[in-house]
Amino acid sequence: MGTSFFAIYNAYMISSMTGYGSASHPIEMGEGSYANLQVEIRAVNSRFLDLSFRMPDECRVAEGALRELLNKHLKRGKVEFRAAWRQSSGEQARPQTITIDSVKLMALKEAQTKIQGQFPAAEELRVADILRYPGVVADSETPEDQWQQATLQAGEEALRQLLQSRQAEGQALAKVLTNALDAMQGLVTKLEPRIPEIVTLYQNKLVARIEEALGVHATQANIPFNAELMERIRQEVVLYAVRIDVAEELARLKTHIQVARNALAEGGAVGKRLDFLIQELNREANTLGSKAVHEDCTNTALELKLLIEQMREQVQNLE
Repeated sequence: MGTSFFAIYNAYMISSMTGYGSASHPIEMGEGSYANLQVEIRAVNSRFLDLSFRMPDECRVAEGALRELLNKHLKRGKVEFRAAWRQSSGEQARPQTITIDSVKLMALKEAQTKIQGQFPAAEELRVADILRYPGVVADSETPEDQWQQATLQAGEEALRQLLQSRQAEGQALAKVLTNALDAMQGLVTKLEPRIPEIVTLYQNKLVARIEEALGVHATQANIPFNAELMERIRQEVVLYAVRIDVAEELARLKTHIQVARNALAEGGAVGKRLDFLIQELNREANTLGSKAVHEDCTNTALELKLLIEQMREQVQNLE
């Protein structure tokens, strides 16, 4: 198990932040009795790595090592580690042995005597109170290192399953993102060759409208309407056409699409990087829409924004 799988996973695999893993491990309790330790790891989306542990006291000895293990192999996500155990109910099961720490028990008794000396009306400790007092009783004779080893082994197996489930979902998400990038590439490739034509059509249309408007007003106001004036108008229209040219936006869109493809091909923890690229893609699509002077540009901008929003939803799930 373990090291080789974890190394390969971290180096090459895209994974989601959601997943589940579980494992069990037997623990010898003494005198032929066994306990079954059950470990579960659940992970959901989170901006950062957020670890929490719910374990019985016997397993707490392994928390430090488990935290280090999870930090090493997980980058993002809200991760909950749960552990619980119960004694086997088979033929080898026996009543659980309770060991009492006589020193702590006497210290507790002396403390009670002193308190009652100061407060005669104070009630005596009940058996349940004594059993709950930390350190007075030990409900397992199993050595601490055995609990630690069992918890770590079960934790590693549960983590392996968690990583596998996150990896499987990550590969599915990567495919969805790749399909969206393909669709975006197709939209840009289709629109890009038409930009010079669209700009020219808009220029001609704008010049024609200005000529028509100036012709009417010039006649009414006796304003000279000559070739020099029309040349100046055409120059202004050309300058305006430069501002509505979206060739640069389309070029940047192609660049961002390629960078996103490269990130998916490289693998690893790409969630934050893709999230940034989504913002850049959205910015260029917005600019394309704001500069649109033709329905083809408008429609392309709308379709791009729809695809980008679909990608954003998926990227939020990636580690």
